[in-house]
Amino acid sequence: MADRLIFDDREQFLEVLRQLLRQGVPGERIRVITPFGVPEVEEILPGKRSKVRFFALIGAAGGTVTGLAFTILTSLSWPLVIGGKPIVSLPPFIIIAFALTILFGALSTFVGFLLLSRLPSLRGIRSGEENGNTFVIVIEDEVRR
Repeated sequence: MADRLIFDDREQFLEVLRQLLRQGVPGERIRVITPFGVPEVEEILPGKRSKVRFFALIGAAGGTVTGLAFTILTSLSWPLVIGGKPIVSLPPFIIIAFALTILFGALSTFVGFLLLSRLPSLRGIRSGEENGNTFVIVIEDEVRR
């Protein structure tokens, strides 16, 4: 069973949140529900870095490799020998590689967001109880994964 602390005053809510961390309650066990965004909560509670950035990195690297491989292999398969120019010339190929880097990075970031946020489950987005205009601190018994 999780402990619920309910406050009407924002300053009292922030002070109790600071006190809980000073008393040694791990920040991973504390869940905060507010009626509007409170930037001080992000400064008080430790945050986790999102794993979506790895999806973006892998997608962008895949786009770069795909763009370069596509253009180089195409020019090697159907060479156009004109005026002694090299068959594989990187400057025009970089434009296509850059475009595919942006495209694959954006698409993989979107897919990573959908996978890691567990959408379209509405139970993960919205809690079952309503809190109105109150500030709520929930201290959970176990850390949720």
